[in-house]
Amino acid sequence: MTTDENLAAVVSTTQGDYRVIVGRGVIDDIGAEMTAAGLSGRAFLVADVAMFPTAVHRAHEALERGGFATNVMTLELSERVKNMETVQQVYQWLADQRAERIDTIVAMGGGVAGDLVGFTAATWLRGVPVVQVPTSLAAMVDASIGGKVAVNLPAGKNLVGAFYQPRLVLQDVDHLKTLPQREMAGGWAEAIKHGLIMDTDLLDTFERHADDMQTLEGDLPVKTIRRSVRIKAEVVSADEFERGDTRVLLNYGHTVGHAIESVSGYGKFFHGEAVAIGMMAAAGIARRLGMIDQELVDRQRAVLKRYNLPVTVSDVTADQLIAATKSDKKTRGGTIRWVLLEGPGKATTRRDVQDEVVREAVEEVISDG
Repeated sequence: MTTDENLAAVVSTTQGDYRVIVGRGVIDDIGAEMTAAGLSGRAFLVADVAMFPTAVHRAHEALERGGFATNVMTLELSERVKNMETVQQVYQWLADQRAERIDTIVAMGGGVAGDLVGFTAATWLRGVPVVQVPTSLAAMVDASIGGKVAVNLPAGKNLVGAFYQPRLVLQDVDHLKTLPQREMAGGWAEAIKHGLIMDTDLLDTFERHADDMQTLEGDLPVKTIRRSVRIKAEVVSADEFERGDTRVLLNYGHTVGHAIESVSGYGKFFHGEAVAIGMMAAAGIARRLGMIDQELVDRQRAVLKRYNLPVTVSDVTADQLIAATKSDKKTRGGTIRWVLLEGPGKATTRRDVQDEVVREAVEEVISDG
């Protein structure tokens, strides 16, 4: 059984409370943790093929050892195939295996796996338990916590989905060792975002210890991931359905970031890379509105670049990006609810941002090369 040292947070929701476990080698405890979470029946492990075979085999063995008869399906997952066609493939597999409501679906992979498999669990037999095993940094610190599950449509990202909370989130930091540098960088973007919007100490940690963080060696990266996870968990517990003014703050950088992903066909950028550029656009808006000074804009740019994240985008136009922002889920009556910084570790929302301010900020993050 996982020690309390690895317990990063307990998320409180209307669908029940669940534990978020963060540590090294904790995948071996998944069976015991699922039993402790009150789960039984069979396990249906749906994993990104990128994790196969070693990590998936280890998870399979741990589930079986924990008393869960386990079936495994691997898929090649990306934003481009995070759609209903892929969900249909998983539905058919579950139907062939006669998966029942007592059974548990385990999502293993990055944010796409968590979104797509979580959506499948939410809709199969009107909802079966799901366990999230995020294997990318972005999914660990952000996507796996909070129950947002969805698939894409040609019209936009994550337009079909639900709030469907997992019964357990288990994060094995050792899974990160196999990630390409760009994918790791995208994950750091989401964690750095938490520091920018809510925790100046966390932001300071990212600035002072960039080398240690990126090697993933020692205790500091694990502790920092737990800290970022705790921030996300606290926000979700306070504002589960994003109806208040808290959870929406986690979307800092996402309005322009999602637009970049959409315009570029979900293939050019990792999610975190697009969010990093989106954060620069948002900082440009805040500076133009007099909410922050140029020093904070430069500080944000410096820390993002320190983690090898892009801060500009090419081969797109301002018109394309602005048009794509109109499909943002935070839009009400055609007006975007922008998440903007007021200072280090402090963010708010604004609906009164003039179009010309948005255009200037967007043009500023578009490069020629």
